[in-house]
Amino acid sequence: MQKTVISKKQKAILLTILAGVLWGTSFPAIKIGLEYVDAINFVFLRFLVASIVMFIAVLAARKFEFKFSNKKILIFLGLTNGVAYLLQYIGMNYTSAAKASLFVNLSAIWVALISTIVIGEHFGKNKTLGIISGVIGLFLVTTNLNIEMLSGGQILGDLILILAGIVWAFFIVYNKILVNNDNGLIQSIIWILPITLIPTIPFVLISPNNIFLIPIEGWIAIFYTAVFCWVIPYYLWLEGLKHISASTSTILLLTEILVATTISVIFLNELITLITGIGALFILAALVIVSKQPNKQDSKKQEEK
Repeated sequence: MQKTVISKKQKAILLTILAGVLWGTSFPAIKIGLEYVDAINFVFLRFLVASIVMFIAVLAARKFEFKFSNKKILIFLGLTNGVAYLLQYIGMNYTSAAKASLFVNLSAIWVALISTIVIGEHFGKNKTLGIISGVIGLFLVTTNLNIEMLSGGQILGDLILILAGIVWAFFIVYNKILVNNDNGLIQSIIWILPITLIPTIPFVLISPNNIFLIPIEGWIAIFYTAVFCWVIPYYLWLEGLKHISASTSTILLLTEILVATTISVIFLNELITLITGIGALFILAALVIVSKQPNKQDSKKQEEK
């Protein structure tokens, strides 16, 4: 029998999809975990565990180096990542896991706006259409065409999650700058993790909740989201990004929304109405439209590969 040879690009696509699947499970996992752990301690412990696991893995592979470049960008990335996760966890106390996955992934649209200002990317027709589609989708998903919902607690959670997506957009844009200027990318990622903890520390210190009283269910959620929703998918995503463009990667990661929504509907009994479903389609369309306009730098890298 003739063996089937998988090309580097096909392998990259599979790795990226797998990363999206694992990231998709994080939303329902966080929603369940928040029943046992408060949002502040959840974020802090998740990234503390992720940092420890990452350092152990790197030490075991003998690839640890106590050096890194682009210190200012690393600090900025770590702080914005920490703030974004704080906003996500707090927002998810008030809204569903399925909607959270949509709002967080809207960062792709905000990237289209911010990258134009920060790194001078071209603002073309695709980005304009994507933003319009995203705004329509946002309105439908957050309101369900019921204006009374705007005064409820759920809209507060939606707005906080939208803000988290905006903060992550800055994280993504400056990650592009880091990738373009940093030869020791893995070392940089290792140091971003502990820096992510910094914004959470003041809140943890004043938190009335005792981390030693967290039940086993809470610790399972913390460990799962740390290892299977950060360390492993982040590694898979980076490996995939070596052989496919950033725009292709963004489209493939839409599996994240599909997985999060499916699990939330089946296991968390979250309801999706016709209006919110249509809104979700507008948002998905927006992400695809924006992602189909790769920047010149991505195209050039792909040609070189």
